[in-house]
Amino acid sequence: MTPSPIRAAIVPVTPLQQNCTLLWCTRTMRGAFVDPGGDLDRLRQAAEQNGVTIEKILLTHGHIDHCGEAKPLADALRVPIEGPHEADRFWIARLDEDGKRWGLRGVPFEPDRWLVEGDQVTVGEVAFDVYETPGHTPGHVVFHHPGTKFALVGDVLFAGSVGRTDFPLSNHEALIDSIVTKLWPMGDDTSFIPGHGQPGRFGQERQTNPFVADSVLAGRGVADGR
Repeated sequence: MTPSPIRAAIVPVTPLQQNCTLLWCTRTMRGAFVDPGGDLDRLRQAAEQNGVTIEKILLTHGHIDHCGEAKPLADALRVPIEGPHEADRFWIARLDEDGKRWGLRGVPFEPDRWLVEGDQVTVGEVAFDVYETPGHTPGHVVFHHPGTKFALVGDVLFAGSVGRTDFPLSNHEALIDSIVTKLWPMGDDTSFIPGHGQPGRFGQERQTNPFVADSVLAGRGVADGR
């Protein structure tokens, strides 16, 4: 069996138990942190233990548990921040305010690169496709590696649930549309790491997820994305 070109390790951070993902290219051992919301010592220790040299930070969206400490980490490691889409500038600008509300550290920043649909981000020698997936936040993006049928979906989809849409600028219909038109076409055999909770597979969610299973959406007259 051919070794996978990528590996991923989940490191839960902050009291909100957000899944920061340590993602790396197995050939070069160069990697990225995806959504480093906090607990920076723990993250740096995870990279060291796995022998990974961090070359960038990737962000799915601008909520504090996903990017509150992205800027301090980027500065400490001297690496760029890529993502999310610029529509999440609203959330990133208020990280300090939200940090006081949640009892977390939140440092506003300007990413080195805003992302749009059709972009690619690289981790070592591996390229991930970028998809815009608004709904949970307006500038949410996901990262997909078609070769290994693997996706990092942030807070769009969870194992058994979907992202909240009761925040400012959230939109539930847009979230469902993002799942159906962006995630499902990646294939039922695509595995995913969400922003919280356990990893899953799209096919399983299409069968059993109480919000976006095919049978649920069919009852609402929503196309299934095939």
